[in-house]
Amino acid sequence: MINKIRDYCERRGFEVCNRLGDRIGIRPSVVRLYFIYISFITMGSPLLLYFFLAFWIRAKDYVQSSRTSVLDL
Repeated sequence: MINKIRDYCERRGFEVCNRLGDRIGIRPSVVRLYFIYISFITMGSPLLLYFFLAFWIRAKDYVQSSRTSVLDL
């Protein structure tokens, strides 16, 4: 049951932790844990950073998918 919920969230989510973990070179589960710990310590303020990164990733994906070739300029 937990695996189904996690799989659904990862497919429908923003993949911020996955991409950040790949970029840094650590496992995404470690990034998620640190994010959760920091959120509890600072009472949720990293949520703003998370939503900013999610917006940035979606915008970057949109720009990259709309221009697939140099001739599309």
